Amino acid sequence: MQACEARYEELRALGKLDNFYDYEKEFVNIWQGMGRDVFEKNLGAVVRDKRKKKPYDSGMGNDK
Repeated sequence: MQACEARYEELRALGKLDNFYDYEKEFVNIWQGMGRDVFEKNLGAVVRDKRKKKPYDSGMGNDK
């Protein structure tokens, strides 16, 4: 709830935008930011390591 309350004024300010493209763009940015905040609050800070996980190699040669 705190994440929603913190972003409420940003969401209300969207009504002042004059076209749908800008409205949608800002709406998505706000919701993604709020989702990130909730995620970090529940699970801890996101690791900034950009390396991807390597696929599991079973050694059987059928993982291609």
